[in-house]
Amino acid sequence: MIPGGGQPNMQQLLQQAQKMQQDLAAAQEELARTPVEGSAGGGLVKVTVTGAGELQGLVIDPKAVDPEDTETLADLIVAAVRDANQSAQELQQRKLGPLAQGLGGMPGLPF
Repeated sequence: MIPGGGQPNMQQLLQQAQKMQQDLAAAQEELARTPVEGSAGGGLVKVTVTGAGELQGLVIDPKAVDPEDTETLADLIVAAVRDANQSAQELQQRKLGPLAQGLGGMPGLPF
C-alpha cells in the first residue's frame, strides 16, 4: 500500500530501481576484487578465492605432501576450498544482503 492511498510515482520508483541496480553492480564488482582466504590442516593448505567464490590461489606446505597418502592432501584441499567459500558467502551476505532488503521496501515490487 502507498501511504495516503495515492498512486506510486512511477518515475520515482524507476529511479529507485536504477539506483539499486547500480549499487548491486558496484557491490558485485567489489566482491569480484576482494580476496578471501581459507585454510585446513592447521594452515598446511591455504586457498584464496574472490568474494564471488572464484578460486585464485592454492598454497600447499611441503609437510602436507606424502606420496603414500595423496587422499589426505586432497581432503585438505577440499576442506580449505570449502572454508574459503564459506567466508566468501558470508562476505556476500554482508555486501549484498542490505541491497536485497532495500528491494523489498519498494512498493509495487514482488520481493
